[in-house]
Amino acid sequence: MPRASTLRIVRLAAIALILLVIVYKLINPSSLTTLSRAAGYHEKTSSKPSPAQKPPVPADDKQAESANEEVKTDESPASDVQTKTAPVEVGKDYVRANATFVTLARNQDIWSLVKSIRHVEDRFNRKYHYDWVFLNDDDFDDNFKEVTSSLISGNVKYGKIPKEHWGYPDWIDQKKAAEVREQMRQKQVIYGDSVSYRHMCRFESGFFFKHELMTQYKYYWRVEPDIILHCDIDYDVFKYMEKGGYDYGFTLSLYEYIETIPTLWNSVQKFIIEHPEHIADDNLMNWLSDDNGITYNKCHFWSNFEIGNMDFWRSQAYQDFFEFLDHEGGFFYERWGDAPVHSIAAGLFLPKDKIHFFDDIGYWHVPFTNCPTNKEDRMRLKCSCNPMENFIWKGYSCTPRYYNVMKMKRPSEWHEQS
Repeated sequence: MPRASTLRIVRLAAIALILLVIVYKLINPSSLTTLSRAAGYHEKTSSKPSPAQKPPVPADDKQAESANEEVKTDESPASDVQTKTAPVEVGKDYVRANATFVTLARNQDIWSLVKSIRHVEDRFNRKYHYDWVFLNDDDFDDNFKEVTSSLISGNVKYGKIPKEHWGYPDWIDQKKAAEVREQMRQKQVIYGDSVSYRHMCRFESGFFFKHELMTQYKYYWRVEPDIILHCDIDYDVFKYMEKGGYDYGFTLSLYEYIETIPTLWNSVQKFIIEHPEHIADDNLMNWLSDDNGITYNKCHFWSNFEIGNMDFWRSQAYQDFFEFLDHEGGFFYERWGDAPVHSIAAGLFLPKDKIHFFDDIGYWHVPFTNCPTNKEDRMRLKCSCNPMENFIWKGYSCTPRYYNVMKMKRPSEWHEQS
Protein backbone atom coordinates (compact mmCIF):
# COMPACT_ATOMS: atom_id res chain seq x y z
CA MET A 1 0.00 0.00 0.00
CA PRO A 2 1.39 3.46 -0.88
CA ARG A 3 2.81 5.44 2.06
CA ALA A 4 0.37 8.37 1.48
CA SER A 5 -2.66 6.09 1.74
CA THR A 6 -1.35 4.61 4.99
CA LEU A 7 -0.96 8.06 6.55
CA ARG A 8 -4.51 9.05 5.53
CA ILE A 9 -5.90 5.91 7.19
CA VAL A 10 -3.97 6.62 10.41
CA ARG A 11 -5.27 10.21 10.50
CA LEU A 12 -8.87 9.10 9.93
CA ALA A 13 -8.55 6.49 12.69
CA ALA A 14 -7.21 9.12 15.13
CA ILE A 15 -10.07 11.50 14.33
CA ALA A 16 -12.60 8.70 14.84
CA LEU A 17 -11.06 7.85 18.23
CA ILE A 18 -11.26 11.47 19.37
CA LEU A 19 -14.92 11.66 18.32
CA LEU A 20 -15.68 8.47 20.27
CA VAL A 21 -14.05 9.94 23.43
CA ILE A 22 -16.08 13.16 23.10
CA VAL A 23 -19.33 11.22 22.68
CA TYR A 24 -18.46 9.09 25.74
CA LYS A 25 -17.83 12.19 27.89
CA LEU A 26 -21.16 13.68 26.82
CA ILE A 27 -22.97 10.49 27.70
CA ASN A 28 -21.07 10.03 31.01
CA PRO A 29 -20.52 13.52 32.53
CA SER A 30 -19.82 11.98 35.94
CA SER A 31 -16.48 10.79 34.63
CA LEU A 32 -15.30 14.41 34.50
CA THR A 33 -16.20 14.85 38.15
CA THR A 34 -14.26 11.73 39.04
CA LEU A 35 -11.21 13.04 37.26
CA SER A 36 -11.43 16.45 38.92
CA ARG A 37 -11.68 14.92 42.39
CA ALA A 38 -8.72 12.68 41.67
CA ALA A 39 -6.73 15.80 40.77
CA GLY A 40 -7.58 17.39 44.14
CA TYR A 41 -10.19 19.91 43.02
CA HIS A 42 -13.47 20.62 44.82
CA GLU A 43 -16.80 21.08 43.09
CA LYS A 44 -18.54 24.39 43.69
CA THR A 45 -21.82 25.87 42.64
CA SER A 46 -22.51 29.43 41.66
CA SER A 47 -22.44 32.00 44.47
CA LYS A 48 -26.25 31.91 44.77
CA PRO A 49 -27.50 28.38 44.01
CA SER A 50 -31.10 27.57 43.29
CA PRO A 51 -33.07 25.75 46.02
CA ALA A 52 -32.56 22.51 44.11
CA GLN A 53 -28.80 22.93 44.36
CA LYS A 54 -28.70 23.43 48.11
CA PRO A 55 -27.56 20.44 50.18
CA PRO A 56 -29.93 18.85 52.71
CA VAL A 57 -29.61 20.38 56.16
CA PRO A 58 -29.39 17.96 59.10
CA ALA A 59 -32.05 18.63 61.74
CA ASP A 60 -29.41 19.09 64.44
CA ASP A 61 -27.06 21.25 62.38
CA LYS A 62 -28.19 24.79 63.20
CA GLN A 63 -24.98 26.27 61.82
CA ALA A 64 -25.55 24.76 58.38
CA GLU A 65 -29.17 25.86 58.36
CA SER A 66 -28.46 29.47 59.31
CA ALA A 67 -25.61 29.68 56.81
CA ASN A 68 -28.14 29.58 53.97
CA GLU A 69 -30.02 32.61 55.25
CA GLU A 70 -29.21 35.99 53.73
CA VAL A 71 -28.99 38.80 56.26
CA LYS A 72 -30.53 42.10 55.17
CA THR A 73 -29.80 45.51 56.62
CA ASP A 74 -31.02 49.05 56.19
CA GLU A 75 -27.80 50.06 54.42
CA SER A 76 -27.54 48.21 51.12
CA PRO A 77 -25.29 46.37 50.36
CA ALA A 78 -24.15 46.18 54.00
CA SER A 79 -24.24 42.39 53.94
CA ASP A 80 -23.85 39.79 51.24
CA VAL A 81 -24.04 36.02 51.69
CA GLN A 82 -22.71 33.54 49.16
CA THR A 83 -23.49 29.87 49.77
CA LYS A 84 -21.80 26.78 48.38
CA THR A 85 -22.38 23.04 48.29
CA ALA A 86 -18.84 21.75 48.55
CA PRO A 87 -18.71 18.16 49.87
CA VAL A 88 -17.54 17.52 53.41
CA GLU A 89 -14.55 15.23 53.01
CA VAL A 90 -14.70 13.99 56.61
CA GLY A 91 -18.05 12.33 55.92
CA LYS A 92 -21.42 13.36 54.54
CA ASP A 93 -23.04 13.21 57.97
CA TYR A 94 -20.34 15.28 59.69
CA VAL A 95 -21.82 17.98 61.89
CA ARG A 96 -19.63 21.07 62.13
CA ALA A 97 -19.36 23.19 65.23
CA ASN A 98 -21.26 26.47 65.19
CA ALA A 99 -18.21 28.40 63.99
CA THR A 100 -16.77 30.70 61.37
CA PHE A 101 -13.56 32.35 60.26
CA VAL A 102 -13.64 36.13 60.53
CA THR A 103 -11.45 38.68 58.81
CA LEU A 104 -11.43 42.46 59.05
CA ALA A 105 -10.19 43.74 55.70
CA ARG A 106 -10.45 46.39 53.02
CA ASN A 107 -10.59 46.03 49.26
CA GLN A 108 -6.93 46.95 48.87
CA ASP A 109 -5.94 44.02 51.12
CA ILE A 110 -7.10 41.48 48.55
CA TRP A 111 -3.75 40.17 47.26
CA SER A 112 -2.13 39.85 50.67
CA LEU A 113 -5.30 38.23 51.95
CA VAL A 114 -5.57 35.55 49.26
CA LYS A 115 -2.31 34.04 50.52
CA SER A 116 -3.78 33.73 54.01
CA ILE A 117 -6.93 32.15 52.64
CA ARG A 118 -4.97 29.59 50.65
CA HIS A 119 -2.94 28.64 53.72
CA VAL A 120 -6.08 28.18 55.82
CA GLU A 121 -7.91 26.27 53.12
CA ASP A 122 -4.99 24.03 52.15
CA ARG A 123 -3.90 23.25 55.69
CA PHE A 124 -7.33 22.95 57.31
CA ASN A 125 -10.59 24.13 55.82
CA ARG A 126 -10.58 22.06 52.61
CA LYS A 127 -11.55 19.16 54.88
CA TYR A 128 -14.24 20.92 56.92
CA HIS A 129 -15.64 23.78 54.80
CA TYR A 130 -16.41 26.22 57.60
CA ASP A 131 -17.97 29.58 56.78
CA TRP A 132 -15.95 32.77 56.41
CA VAL A 133 -17.14 36.27 57.35
CA PHE A 134 -15.44 39.37 55.96
CA LEU A 135 -16.04 42.73 57.63
CA ASN A 136 -15.17 46.20 56.33
CA ASP A 137 -15.89 49.77 57.38
CA ASP A 138 -16.74 50.39 53.69
CA ASP A 139 -18.46 48.36 50.98
CA PHE A 140 -16.58 45.40 49.52
CA ASP A 141 -16.20 45.68 45.77
CA ASP A 142 -17.09 42.96 43.29
CA ASN A 143 -13.46 42.01 42.68
CA PHE A 144 -12.87 41.36 46.40
CA LYS A 145 -15.98 39.18 46.58
CA GLU A 146 -15.25 37.29 43.38
CA VAL A 147 -11.65 36.48 44.26
CA THR A 148 -12.18 35.51 47.91
CA SER A 149 -15.33 33.46 47.30
CA SER A 150 -13.55 31.47 44.58
CA LEU A 151 -10.91 30.34 47.10
CA ILE A 152 -13.10 29.44 50.07
CA SER A 153 -14.81 26.06 50.35
CA GLY A 154 -17.47 27.12 52.86
CA ASN A 155 -20.17 29.78 52.71
CA VAL A 156 -18.83 33.32 52.40
CA LYS A 157 -20.41 36.44 53.89
CA TYR A 158 -19.54 40.11 53.48
CA GLY A 159 -20.62 42.73 55.99
CA LYS A 160 -20.30 46.45 56.52
CA ILE A 161 -19.44 47.74 59.99
CA PRO A 162 -22.02 50.13 61.47
CA LYS A 163 -20.78 53.71 61.86
CA GLU A 164 -21.33 53.63 65.62
CA HIS A 165 -18.82 50.77 65.86
CA TRP A 166 -16.15 52.53 63.78
CA GLY A 167 -15.81 56.10 64.98
CA TYR A 168 -15.44 58.34 67.98
CA PRO A 169 -17.94 57.89 70.82
CA ASP A 170 -19.57 61.07 72.09
CA TRP A 171 -17.42 61.34 75.21
CA ILE A 172 -14.07 61.50 73.37
CA ASP A 173 -12.38 64.90 73.01
CA GLN A 174 -11.15 64.64 69.43
CA LYS A 175 -8.78 67.60 69.79
CA LYS A 176 -7.07 65.89 72.72
CA ALA A 177 -6.96 62.64 70.77
CA ALA A 178 -5.27 64.41 67.84
CA GLU A 179 -2.65 65.93 70.16
CA VAL A 180 -1.86 62.47 71.53
CA ARG A 181 -1.42 61.08 68.03
CA GLU A 182 1.03 63.84 67.18
CA GLN A 183 3.02 63.19 70.35
CA MET A 184 3.19 59.48 69.52
CA ARG A 185 4.24 60.29 65.95
CA GLN A 186 7.15 62.32 67.25
CA LYS A 187 8.11 59.48 69.60
CA GLN A 188 7.80 57.02 66.68
CA VAL A 189 5.39 54.75 68.56
CA ILE A 190 4.20 52.03 66.19
CA TYR A 191 0.80 53.02 64.73
CA GLY A 192 0.87 55.86 67.24
CA ASP A 193 -0.41 58.47 64.78
CA SER A 194 -3.01 56.24 63.10
CA VAL A 195 -6.72 57.01 63.45
CA SER A 196 -7.93 53.89 61.63
CA TYR A 197 -5.74 51.62 63.77
CA ARG A 198 -7.45 52.94 66.89
CA HIS A 199 -10.89 52.38 65.39
CA MET A 200 -9.80 48.84 64.49
CA CYS A 201 -8.57 48.09 68.03
CA ARG A 202 -11.79 49.39 69.54
CA PHE A 203 -13.91 47.42 67.06
CA GLU A 204 -12.00 44.17 67.66
CA SER A 205 -12.18 44.74 71.41
CA GLY A 206 -15.87 45.42 71.72
CA PHE A 207 -17.93 44.96 68.59
CA PHE A 208 -16.87 42.29 66.07
CA PHE A 209 -18.87 39.61 67.89
CA LYS A 210 -21.97 41.85 67.82
CA HIS A 211 -22.04 42.29 64.06
CA GLU A 212 -25.23 40.91 62.55
CA LEU A 213 -23.29 38.36 60.49
CA MET A 214 -21.52 37.06 63.59
CA THR A 215 -24.44 36.74 65.99
CA GLN A 216 -25.51 33.32 64.68
CA TYR A 217 -22.11 31.81 65.50
CA LYS A 218 -20.54 30.70 68.77
CA TYR A 219 -16.89 30.05 67.86
CA TYR A 220 -14.59 32.08 65.62
CA TRP A 221 -11.09 31.92 64.19
CA ARG A 222 -9.57 35.29 63.39
CA VAL A 223 -7.47 35.43 60.21
CA GLU A 224 -5.46 38.42 58.98
CA PRO A 225 -3.70 39.18 55.66
CA ASP A 226 -0.15 37.93 55.09
CA ILE A 227 -0.18 35.07 57.59
CA ILE A 228 1.25 31.60 57.06
CA LEU A 229 0.06 28.26 58.40
CA HIS A 230 3.21 26.15 58.38
CA CYS A 231 1.66 22.80 59.32
CA ASP A 232 -1.30 20.61 58.46
CA ILE A 233 -4.09 20.73 61.02
CA ASP A 234 -5.41 17.17 61.18
CA TYR A 235 -8.38 17.72 63.48
CA ASP A 236 -11.36 20.07 63.77
CA VAL A 237 -10.09 22.85 66.05
CA PHE A 238 -13.59 24.19 66.63
CA LYS A 239 -14.87 20.82 67.81
CA TYR A 240 -11.73 20.52 69.93
CA MET A 241 -12.56 23.83 71.64
CA GLU A 242 -16.16 22.75 72.10
CA LYS A 243 -15.44 19.29 73.52
CA GLY A 244 -12.61 20.54 75.72
CA GLY A 245 -14.67 23.39 77.15
CA TYR A 246 -12.11 26.00 76.06
CA ASP A 247 -13.11 29.63 75.58
CA TYR A 248 -9.87 31.10 74.24
CA GLY A 249 -7.04 29.67 72.16
CA PHE A 250 -3.73 31.23 71.11
CA THR A 251 -0.45 30.42 69.35
CA LEU A 252 1.83 33.34 70.26
CA SER A 253 2.22 35.49 73.35
CA LEU A 254 4.64 38.32 74.04
CA TYR A 255 5.18 41.59 75.89
CA GLU A 256 3.22 44.67 74.85
CA TYR A 257 4.84 48.05 74.09
CA ILE A 258 4.28 49.95 77.33
CA GLU A 259 4.22 53.25 75.40
CA THR A 260 0.87 52.24 73.92
CA ILE A 261 -0.83 51.32 77.24
CA PRO A 262 0.71 53.42 80.03
CA THR A 263 -2.51 53.63 82.11
CA LEU A 264 -4.36 50.48 81.01
CA TRP A 265 -3.54 48.51 84.14
CA ASN A 266 -4.61 51.43 86.34
CA SER A 267 -8.01 51.25 84.68
CA VAL A 268 -8.07 47.47 85.12
CA GLN A 269 -7.38 47.86 88.85
CA LYS A 270 -10.27 50.32 89.18
CA PHE A 271 -12.56 47.87 87.39
CA ILE A 272 -11.53 45.02 89.70
CA ILE A 273 -12.45 47.14 92.71
CA GLU A 274 -15.84 48.01 91.22
CA HIS A 275 -16.62 44.49 89.95
CA PRO A 276 -14.97 41.85 92.13
CA GLU A 277 -17.80 39.48 91.20
CA HIS A 278 -16.37 39.08 87.71
CA ILE A 279 -12.96 37.80 88.79
CA ALA A 280 -12.71 34.04 88.27
CA ASP A 281 -11.23 31.64 90.77
CA ASP A 282 -7.97 30.01 89.67
CA ASN A 283 -7.41 32.62 86.96
CA LEU A 284 -4.23 33.66 85.12
CA MET A 285 -3.36 36.67 87.28
CA ASN A 286 0.09 35.17 87.89
CA TRP A 287 0.67 35.17 84.15
CA LEU A 288 -0.38 38.83 83.83
CA SER A 289 1.41 40.11 86.90
CA ASP A 290 4.59 39.31 88.84
CA ASP A 291 3.28 40.81 92.08
CA ASN A 292 -0.29 39.54 92.35
CA GLY A 293 -1.86 42.41 90.45
CA ILE A 294 0.02 45.45 91.74
CA THR A 295 1.64 45.95 88.33
CA TYR A 296 1.14 44.55 84.84
CA ASN A 297 4.06 42.65 83.32
CA LYS A 298 2.75 43.44 79.79
CA CYS A 299 2.19 39.79 78.77
CA HIS A 300 -0.57 39.32 76.23
CA PHE A 301 -1.82 36.79 73.69
CA TRP A 302 -1.16 37.98 70.16
CA SER A 303 -4.68 38.45 68.89
CA ASN A 304 -3.99 38.36 65.14
CA PHE A 305 -4.54 34.64 65.73
CA GLU A 306 -7.46 33.84 68.01
CA ILE A 307 -9.80 30.89 68.22
CA GLY A 308 -12.46 31.69 70.75
CA ASN A 309 -15.93 31.33 72.14
CA MET A 310 -17.89 34.52 71.47
CA ASP A 311 -20.24 33.71 74.33
CA PHE A 312 -17.39 34.87 76.55
CA TRP A 313 -17.13 38.25 74.81
CA ARG A 314 -20.91 38.53 75.01
CA SER A 315 -20.93 37.73 78.73
CA GLN A 316 -21.88 40.31 81.36
CA ALA A 317 -18.35 40.28 82.75
CA TYR A 318 -16.73 41.22 79.46
CA GLN A 319 -19.46 43.65 78.46
CA ASP A 320 -19.02 45.51 81.76
CA PHE A 321 -15.24 45.46 81.26
CA PHE A 322 -15.29 46.82 77.73
CA GLU A 323 -17.81 49.54 78.53
CA PHE A 324 -15.67 50.62 81.48
CA LEU A 325 -12.48 50.75 79.38
CA ASP A 326 -14.26 52.50 76.52
CA HIS A 327 -15.31 55.33 78.84
CA GLU A 328 -11.78 55.58 80.21
CA GLY A 329 -10.78 56.82 76.75
CA GLY A 330 -7.55 54.87 76.35
CA PHE A 331 -8.37 53.61 72.86
CA PHE A 332 -7.97 57.21 71.66
CA TYR A 333 -6.01 59.08 74.36
CA GLU A 334 -3.38 56.33 74.33
CA ARG A 335 -3.29 53.42 71.85
CA TRP A 336 -4.82 50.52 73.68
CA GLY A 337 -4.80 47.41 71.53
CA ASP A 338 -7.37 44.63 71.39
CA ALA A 339 -4.63 42.10 72.23
CA PRO A 340 -3.95 43.28 75.81
CA VAL A 341 -7.66 44.01 76.33
CA HIS A 342 -8.66 40.49 75.28
CA SER A 343 -5.75 38.92 77.16
CA ILE A 344 -6.40 40.71 80.44
CA ALA A 345 -10.11 39.87 80.24
CA ALA A 346 -9.49 36.18 79.49
CA GLY A 347 -6.79 36.05 82.14
CA LEU A 348 -9.00 37.51 84.87
CA PHE A 349 -12.56 36.44 84.05
CA LEU A 350 -11.89 32.86 82.95
CA PRO A 351 -10.51 29.96 84.97
CA LYS A 352 -7.09 29.25 83.52
CA ASP A 353 -8.10 25.79 82.28
CA LYS A 354 -10.48 27.52 79.82
CA ILE A 355 -7.49 28.89 77.88
CA HIS A 356 -5.59 26.68 75.43
CA PHE A 357 -2.19 26.99 73.77
CA PHE A 358 -2.22 25.54 70.24
CA ASP A 359 1.38 24.38 70.24
CA ASP A 360 0.73 22.17 67.19
CA ILE A 361 -0.49 24.96 64.88
CA GLY A 362 2.49 26.26 62.97
CA TYR A 363 1.73 29.96 62.52
CA TRP A 364 3.56 33.02 61.26
CA HIS A 365 2.62 36.68 61.42
CA VAL A 366 5.41 39.14 60.81
CA PRO A 367 7.82 38.92 62.54
CA PHE A 368 7.12 35.92 64.82
CA THR A 369 6.65 32.17 64.28
CA ASN A 370 5.09 29.41 66.31
CA CYS A 371 6.76 26.22 65.04
CA PRO A 372 5.92 22.92 66.80
CA THR A 373 8.82 22.30 69.13
CA ASN A 374 9.29 18.55 68.66
CA LYS A 375 10.59 17.12 65.39
CA GLU A 376 8.13 14.23 65.49
CA ASP A 377 5.20 16.68 65.39
CA ARG A 378 6.76 18.72 62.58
CA MET A 379 7.25 15.62 60.45
CA ARG A 380 3.78 14.26 61.11
CA LEU A 381 2.11 17.58 60.30
CA LYS A 382 4.28 18.27 57.22
CA CYS A 383 5.50 21.57 58.66
CA SER A 384 7.49 24.04 56.56
CA CYS A 385 8.83 26.18 59.43
CA ASN A 386 12.42 26.39 60.64
CA PRO A 387 12.44 25.23 64.30
CA MET A 388 15.36 27.56 65.03
CA GLU A 389 13.01 30.46 64.28
CA ASN A 390 10.44 29.23 66.79
CA PHE A 391 9.56 32.31 68.88
CA ILE A 392 7.88 30.34 71.67
CA TRP A 393 11.04 29.77 73.71
CA LYS A 394 12.77 33.08 72.95
CA GLY A 395 13.36 35.73 75.58
CA TYR A 396 10.57 38.10 74.47
CA SER A 397 7.94 35.37 74.51
CA CYS A 398 5.47 35.03 77.38
CA THR A 399 4.68 31.40 76.57
CA PRO A 400 7.36 29.93 78.89
CA ARG A 401 5.68 31.86 81.69
CA TYR A 402 2.36 30.33 80.60
CA TYR A 403 3.88 26.84 80.87
CA ASN A 404 5.08 27.64 84.39
CA VAL A 405 1.77 29.04 85.60
CA MET A 406 -0.15 26.14 84.08
CA LYS A 407 2.41 23.64 85.49
CA MET A 408 2.80 22.13 82.01
CA LYS A 409 5.75 19.96 81.05
CA ARG A 410 7.86 21.58 78.36
CA PRO A 411 8.52 19.73 75.09
CA SER A 412 11.76 17.75 75.08
CA GLU A 413 13.45 19.92 72.41
CA TRP A 414 12.66 23.35 73.83
CA HIS A 415 16.25 24.04 75.01
CA GLU A 416 17.54 23.82 71.44
CA GLN A 417 15.18 26.63 70.36
CA SER A 418 15.59 29.02 73.29
